Amino acid sequence: MEQGLLLPRLRPDLGAMLASPFPVAPLAAAVRRRHQFSSASSLKLQHQHHFMPTLVLGASSTIKCEASVYEEAVETAELDWDNLGFGLVPTDYMYIMKCSQNGIFTEGELRQYGPIELSPSSGVLNYGQGLFEGLKAYRKEDGSILLFRPEENALRMRMGAERMCMPSPTVEQFLDAIKLTVLANKRWVPPTGKGSLYIRPLLIGSGAVLGLSPAPEYTFLIFVSPVGNYFKEGLAPINLVVENDFHRATPGGTGGVKTIGNYASVLKAQKKAKENGYSDALYLDSTHKKYLEEVSSCNIFVVKNKVISTPEIKGTILPGITRKSIIDVARGQGYQVEERAVSVEELLDADEVFCTGTAVVVSPVGSITYLGRRVEYGNKGVGTVSQELYSALTRLQMGLAEDIMGWTLQIN
Repeated sequence: MEQGLLLPRLRPDLGAMLASPFPVAPLAAAVRRRHQFSSASSLKLQHQHHFMPTLVLGASSTIKCEASVYEEAVETAELDWDNLGFGLVPTDYMYIMKCSQNGIFTEGELRQYGPIELSPSSGVLNYGQGLFEGLKAYRKEDGSILLFRPEENALRMRMGAERMCMPSPTVEQFLDAIKLTVLANKRWVPPTGKGSLYIRPLLIGSGAVLGLSPAPEYTFLIFVSPVGNYFKEGLAPINLVVENDFHRATPGGTGGVKTIGNYASVLKAQKKAKENGYSDALYLDSTHKKYLEEVSSCNIFVVKNKVISTPEIKGTILPGITRKSIIDVARGQGYQVEERAVSVEELLDADEVFCTGTAVVVSPVGSITYLGRRVEYGNKGVGTVSQELYSALTRLQMGLAEDIMGWTLQIN
């Protein structure tokens, strides 16, 4: 199947400009010149077929992406949607925006998905100066696309960037780039109920450095991939082992921001857990070695007597957006939710345990193994609370339930 853009109804010169790479600002400027628009006027350019953003050029010369309703059906990529796992599926386009020493990101562009060029002495390669985010796009039953709380990802990236001495895109730039990238890859958004389009924004120190210092240049990059379940079990119980030798984070460190180093540091413990037959590892605090922190890539919740408890945000665990959403959903359904220190003894005595994260959404825990002791929950089935919260959140994310929270953003 041809993966390029189909542009039969565009002017030939504009069609050529939409070839990879796709420079957003020059394209808008060219159209403005052709139609003799003033700098204060707005410009709208609608693309046909499977790339359909609307570009808006205002007085500030800031390029925005707005959703546009299009009457013609968009072709869908030929994938086995019923057997979609959580792995990389290369799509059509990625988004790149750069920032020099002035700290201002300008003029992002869409490029064909593929390798990027980095200096061997770039800050991200030498000193790990990098952050990433993760969010999803869902296809509604009417074919339109929903994003789930993308502004929260933008704000979390800005918080992490401050900790890592990096400039960050504004919330508006972040959201515009997400919309543009998703619409450019719309045919890769799975059908309703078959998965989601995982969106991976990256912020990296791309400038060259030798001595330890912040990089002189930064790159904001977004790529996407259609995904299914993160754990191969799907919405089925996973088995965790409590890790005693390694710690994910320490007080005063970077455990509370989504920096790339946090994930490299858990690979050894995760590998050991999987080799021993577990789904993943659960980490304890590094000071007392008795309080729960999080799993390698998701937050943890315990349920006891209808009270839901989760480790408090205190700088060593990631403030998960799904975590935050589940807390609000649970409270809205009448559950008492506590954010506090949760001991491993409470974990072993819980009625139910589950994990949350962008990738997993809600994942019930079937067993926990701690110092050789294995505790099972709910007869190895999906717990009542896990099922209820999973259903409530996923129905909201896919547009199957009324969004009274105002969390979803429809982009076409």
